[in-house]
Amino acid sequence: MTVDQLLDRAVVICCGTGGVGKTTTAAAIALEAARRGRRACVVTIDPAKRLANTLGLTELSDTPTEIARERWDPAGESSGLLFALMLDTKSTFDRVIARYAGDPEQAARILDNRFYRNISGAIGGTQEYMAMEKLHELHADGNFDFVVIDTPPTRHALDFVDAPARLLRLLDNRVFRLLMMPTRAYLKVASVAVQGFLRTVARVVGRDVIDDVVAFFRAFEGMEAGFRERAESVQRLIADPATAFVLITTPRRDAVDEADYFARRLIDHKLEIDAMIVNRVHPSFTETPSAQLVERAATLAADPDLARRYLVLAELQDTVEREHAELQRVVDRLGDTSVAMVPLLSSDVHDLPSLRAVGHELFADGPSEPGDAARRA
Repeated sequence: MTVDQLLDRAVVICCGTGGVGKTTTAAAIALEAARRGRRACVVTIDPAKRLANTLGLTELSDTPTEIARERWDPAGESSGLLFALMLDTKSTFDRVIARYAGDPEQAARILDNRFYRNISGAIGGTQEYMAMEKLHELHADGNFDFVVIDTPPTRHALDFVDAPARLLRLLDNRVFRLLMMPTRAYLKVASVAVQGFLRTVARVVGRDVIDDVVAFFRAFEGMEAGFRERAESVQRLIADPATAFVLITTPRRDAVDEADYFARRLIDHKLEIDAMIVNRVHPSFTETPSAQLVERAATLAADPDLARRYLVLAELQDTVEREHAELQRVVDRLGDTSVAMVPLLSSDVHDLPSLRAVGHELFADGPSEPGDAARRA
C-alpha cells in the first residue's frame, strides 16, 4: 500500500522510538484525514504537551476535544472533523470498571479499594492496556471513522500490542482464579493454596495491604467475562485489515536500530507494518556519489572557490548516502512496505501551518516543486 492509502483505513497505530517526530506525524496523518472529509481523532499517551501545543491548545483531556475547523481548514474546503485527546490511564480504568460491574455497588467497592487506587494509574502495562481500551472505545462508539494512536516509545509500544493477550493470561492465572472464587470455595481452597503465601507477604507489606488486595480481586467476581470479551475484541481490532501500523523513525543510527527491532517483533506477532515514515532526512541535491564529487574538487586547483563548493556538496551527499545505508536494513526487512521520507525542515513543527507542511510532504497532493515532495520507495 502507499502512504496515501493509510487514509482509507479506520485505525492507524503509529510506533517508533522517542524523539523521531512520532507525535507530530500522528497529528499530521489525522489532520490530512480530516481535510479529506474523515471524522478523525488523534490520541496521544505521551504526558508531554507537544500535541496540544502543536494543535494550538493549552491542554488536552481524556475526552475528545474538537479543533475548530477554521484553524486547520481556513479556506473552508473540508467537511471533515478533527479531534484530539490525551489518555488518562486512571479515568479510562475507572470507566472500564463501571462498564463491567454488575451494579453501581460493585463498581463502588472496586473504585474505593485502596489497592485499586494505588495501581490503577501506575501498575506496569496498565497504560498500554487502557490505551487499547480507549482505541476500542473511540472506534466502536461511531463518532469517529478514523482514529490515530500515538504510542509510547518503541519497546513500550510492543507492550501496547501485547496488552490484550497479557490480560487474558492474567484471567487464566491459577492464583487469580483462586482469589476470584466464591466465598465457600475460597475458604476451602485458597486457604490451603494461597493463604501461606499471603501470610508471608503480609509480614513484609502489612496485613491491611493484603486484605485490600484480596478484597480487590474478590470484588471482581462476575466481571472477568466482560474483561475477557473486551480483550479478545481488541485483539481482533489490532489484526483487522482496517487497522494499519506505521513505523516512524529518523535516519539516526539508534532510531534505525529501534525501528529494525520493532519490525522484527511485529513480524513475530504475525502483524504487518503498512508504511514506514522517515523524518528529518537530509535532501539530496545531486545524483553524483560523494566520492566522485571529492575527486572532481581535486581537479579544480585553478578555481579554489569552485573546489570548496564541490567539497561542501560532497559532504552533504555523504550524509545522504550514510542515512540511506542505515535505513536500508529496515527497508530490506519490510520488503514491499511503502516508505515515505520527510526532508529536514527549516523550522520545528510547533503549530497547525507547520503540521500541514508535514502533511504536504507525506501525501500525494503535496507540493510539486523539485526537492519539496516526499520521496516514496
